[in-house]
Amino acid sequence: MITIFNRKELCITFSMTEQANIREALSKNNIDYYIKIINRMSPSLFSAGARGGRGSFGQNMDLNYEYIFYVHKKDYDMAKHIIGK
Repeated sequence: MITIFNRKELCITFSMTEQANIREALSKNNIDYYIKIINRMSPSLFSAGARGGRGSFGQNMDLNYEYIFYVHKKDYDMAKHIIGK
């Protein structure tokens, strides 16, 4: 089981395709992982004083989600090798 005390950050990506490839590679090699997904358009990320929503005009929609991968510390070196980063 991966907990906050025994995990290590493996990588960060904004690409949905890349995160799917990483998940598949880790699963094929029986490496447990935890993925944290951050929605960059979430109102909680903006200042509390802003009223209403912020539009998305001019923003790169490919950067809306940030995917942060964590693995168990003992699996870190192998996982890094598998994903090639």
